[in-house]
Parts: sequence; C-alpha cells; structure tokens
Amino acid sequence: MTFARRQFLRLAAGAVALPALARRAVALDYPAQPVRIVVGFAPGGTTDVVARLVGQYLSERLGQPFFVENRPGAGTNIATEEVLHAKPDGYTLLLVTVSNAINASLFKDISFNFLRDAVPIGGIMQVPNVVVVNPAVPVKTLPEFIAYAKANPGKITMASGGVGSSSHMSGELFCMMAGINLIHVPYRGEAPALTDMVTGQTQVMFDLLSASIGFIRDGKLRPLAVTSLTRSQALPDLPTVADFLPGYETTSFEGLAAPKGTPPEIVERLNKEINAALADATFPARMTDLGGQTIAGSPGDFARLVAHDTEKWAQVIKFADIKPE
Repeated sequence: MTFARRQFLRLAAGAVALPALARRAVALDYPAQPVRIVVGFAPGGTTDVVARLVGQYLSERLGQPFFVENRPGAGTNIATEEVLHAKPDGYTLLLVTVSNAINASLFKDISFNFLRDAVPIGGIMQVPNVVVVNPAVPVKTLPEFIAYAKANPGKITMASGGVGSSSHMSGELFCMMAGINLIHVPYRGEAPALTDMVTGQTQVMFDLLSASIGFIRDGKLRPLAVTSLTRSQALPDLPTVADFLPGYETTSFEGLAAPKGTPPEIVERLNKEINAALADATFPARMTDLGGQTIAGSPGDFARLVAHDTEKWAQVIKFADIKPE
C-alpha cells in the first residue's frame, strides 16, 4: 500500500478522532454560508445531474444553498485542482468521479496528488458501463463479439469519450483480459462518440449505461453486457461481462470530497446527510433512472473504493502504455 493511499484512508477515518461533544459543537455552526460543489464536467451530463440532486437535498436539509459550479477541462483536473487548493473550511466541495482515480496515473505533471490532498466525504452512486455495438456488427452476444474481434484483429473501431475516459479504460481492460486488439477512436466527450456509434462510423463502445440507455431502448445500439459484477436494474435481462470473463469489473462512481484539512466534524455531518438522502425513497429511484445505484456508506468506505480503482487503473494504464492527449 502506498503512502498516499494510507494517508487517504487515514483521512477518511479522521471524523471519529475528536470527542463527540467537540464534533457536535463545530457541526452545529455549519454551514453558515452557501457551499460550492465543483463539477469537472459540462452541465447536463450524469455527473452534473447527480451533483445538482445532492446539492438540492443538502440545501433543504442544512438551510444553506449548495450550488453547482461546472469547471470542465483537462479530464476533470481543472476542477479537482481548484477544490484541493481551496480553503479547507467545508465551503468548497468536489464531485468526485472515476476520472480522479484514472488521472492519478495518467497525468504526470499535475499540481496535486488526489489520494494525498483530498478528504473523502462519501459515495453517492455507482454506474456500470455497457458494451454496445452498432446493429450492423454481426454479433448478438459477448462471446460472439470476442470471436469476431479475434477473427478481425486491428479492424474493429472502439469509440470512447476521450483518452483516459471511463469508456476508454473499460475497453482497454476488456482488450487486455479478452486478448483482442481494437482500434481506439477517442472523441471529445461521450455525445459525439455516441453519434458516430449510431451512424456506424465506429463499431463498439464501453459507454456509461446512463448515456447509452436511450439509444439502446430505441434500438439504435445493441447491448451485449454490463461491466458491473451484478446485473443492472435498468437492463435486468442483460448479462455481465464477468459472466464470460471472470474477474472483469468496471464501474463509474460519484461521491463528494473536500480539501485536506477540512474539519472532521464537517465531513461527518456531510456524510450523515448524504446517507440520509440515499435512504430517501425518491433518491434511489432517480439513481436507477440514471442507470446506476446508490452507494451509501462511511468516508472510509468511499476512500477504499477510490483507492482500489486508483490502483486498478494504474495497472491498465501501464499495460496499455496510455498517454494523455
């Protein structure tokens, strides 16, 4: 276990280090002003929607606005850098995604170390990717696709939302485990990649289920499998990749984090309120609509998820020799 990972997991446990009376005293004064939730993606996508849903709930529960500020660019590094360099007072939060786990190994020249400089607050949602093909591809199952790819090495194009995106990394892990070679075609975001998938310019994509599900339901894309270990509630009849490639698993996640040094009592209160939101009957239903499921738990639970994915994607990046654009 690296020093940064040990520190990240320690920070997650910090909320229980102070006496209960001291924690309650500080938490009672928070928040005394509006709170920013910084999102590293443009408005309208799944991550943005999740941040706004959580922000609305926290605003209602805590009596101060929790507003979303979108800071897209550099694979979420712009947003992450801004938050991790902000004053650690609980008034600037980061909507954490799997990009933060991927970027830790993908980028060598960033001014922060996420596992060292972030304090995990709690997870919100996990979303599987889904393996989709253009209907013109002559396969209907994942084993058929693997056989088709092996019969046509270096001829099948794999779209993604960009180098280092969840769709790219999920596809690279699949190629590594299945022993196939796909031609990676990166786009500037999921939307243009899906457009070319639908028109047949590219043939396969390991896209977020939340982004692809509309095209699947309309018959414009053919789903082969989901990338989570269990089947998706949104597409319950669809098998998992692990049914055919044991050990394969990728999901994207959303959660909240704060800069290192944020008082643990504030972290504890935010975690409590997030878990209350996830226990509300309406919130999990919205997550299902987005193709995911809630992941309630402690700051430590979320820290372990981020640290696990950081190590996993580091291995894939090294194996596939992936470089940032």
